[in-house]
Amino acid sequence: MAETVQISRPAPYLEAAGEKFVDLTSQLAAQPIDTSKFAPTIAGQNVLTQAAQQQAATQAGLGTLQFDPTTGAVSGIGTGTGVAGYQPFLQAAAAYSGPQAYQQFMSPYQQDVISTSLSEFDKQRQIAQQQLAGTQIAQGAFGQGRGQIAQGEFAAQSLQDRALLEAQLRSQGFAQAQQAAATAQAQQAGLASLQPSLAQSQIQQLGAAGTSNLAYQQAILDAAAQGQQMSAYEPYNRLQFLGSAIGQMLSGQPQAYMTSTQAPAAATAGPLSSALSSAFGIYGLGSLFR
Repeated sequence: MAETVQISRPAPYLEAAGEKFVDLTSQLAAQPIDTSKFAPTIAGQNVLTQAAQQQAATQAGLGTLQFDPTTGAVSGIGTGTGVAGYQPFLQAAAAYSGPQAYQQFMSPYQQDVISTSLSEFDKQRQIAQQQLAGTQIAQGAFGQGRGQIAQGEFAAQSLQDRALLEAQLRSQGFAQAQQAAATAQAQQAGLASLQPSLAQSQIQQLGAAGTSNLAYQQAILDAAAQGQQMSAYEPYNRLQFLGSAIGQMLSGQPQAYMTSTQAPAAATAGPLSSALSSAFGIYGLGSLFR
C-alpha cells in the first residue's frame, strides 16, 4: 500500500523573495556600522562666552585667560593686577576721609576773601572812630578821661570784632572744605558699589548671548549627528520594510502551494529522509514569518 507525503510550501514567488531577503539580511549584518559619525559631540565655547569669562576675570583682578583652540574652554590664566574693578574707587574714597582730607578742598582764594573782608572791616572801624572823636569834640570830652576810656573801649571792641570776623571766615572755609571732602568720599564710595553691579550686568548679558549661541551650535551638531545616524540605518529600515511586506503577503495567502510524492508502504522513513523533510518545513517562509 502506497503512502502519500505532502510538503506545504509557499508560492514560488514568495519563496524566492524570502531567499533574497535572507541573503540581503546576511550581507547587511556582515557590514559594521561606523558609529563615530553620529557619536554625541559638544559644541565649543564661543567668543561671547569667552568675552564674559574674561570680563569676570578682569573684574576679579585676574589676568588674561587662555582658551583651548579645540573646545574653547579656559586652559590657563595670566598674571593679573590683583586689584578688583571696584578697588580704585574705594582707594579714592579713603583718600577723602581722615582729619587732613579737607586740605585739598580748601579754596586758594580763601585768603584773598579774608584779607579783603578784614580790610573793609578796618576801613569801617576807622570811619566809626572818627565819628566817635567828632562827637567827643562836640561835647568837649575829647582827650579827657571819659573820652580816653571811650576810645580805649572802641579800640578793644574793634580788635575783638576783627578777630571774630577772621575766625568766622576761616571756619566757614573749613566747613565748606569738609563738606566737599565728605561729598567726594560719598561719591567714590557710591561708585565702588555701582561698579560691580554694572560689570556684573554686562557679564550676564554677554553670558546670556553666549549661551544662546552655544545652544544653536549644539543644535547644529545634534542635527548633523542625527542625519548621519539616519543615513547609516537607512538600509536596515528598507530591509525591515521589505520583510514586513513579505510577511503581510504570507499572512494573506489563501492556501499554500502543494506538491506530493509517493513512497512504498513498507518503506520506513530513515533519518536522512526525516531530516530532509524537517529542513523543507523549516526553510519555508511560512515558518520564517509566522
